Amino acid sequence: MTNEHIRLSKGKNDECYTKRYAVEPLLPYLEQFRDKIIWCPFDKDDSEFVKVFQENGFNVVYSHIDYGQNFFLYEPDAWDVLISNPPFTNKTQIFERALSFKKPFALLMNILWLNDATPVKVFRSAGRKLQLLMFDKRMEFKNQPQDKMINFMSDYFCCDFLPEQIIFSDFKDKNQQRLFEVDT
Repeated sequence: MTNEHIRLSKGKNDECYTKRYAVEPLLPYLEQFRDKIIWCPFDKDDSEFVKVFQENGFNVVYSHIDYGQNFFLYEPDAWDVLISNPPFTNKTQIFERALSFKKPFALLMNILWLNDATPVKVFRSAGRKLQLLMFDKRMEFKNQPQDKMINFMSDYFCCDFLPEQIIFSDFKDKNQQRLFEVDT
């Protein structure tokens, strides 16, 4: 098996659904895009990204490969900022495509990607700066079709989205209790 084959293979956890509590921390950073169109390119109408943004008065367009809208081939007629939870496989190509638009974005990604030199190379070759919205706990995702909960240490990898290069954030549930602890 070649490195290229591994890099382009489909992973077992590619269809993982983000929970509301992991989308809501983006809201303070979205105010600068209040009159803009948010594109959620890996989402359907029941996505928490779509629902949270619409409930907060943002203009959202969404697309999904199940609708014949492959991120590598499809782009809506109008949009200003890209936000979603992309598949964790093919992440290099996903970020290369996102960077090629030269528009702001926030993409949820497993933090282990920072153990690789690829993010540095991808952002550097695009002439753009990587920004991170980092959390103190793991995120829980719903995995389909197994319908089980899985968790990953994930953060938002951003470009031209945050006011600073790195921002640390905490997750709180409705009762202000700590959610998933980071393994130490």
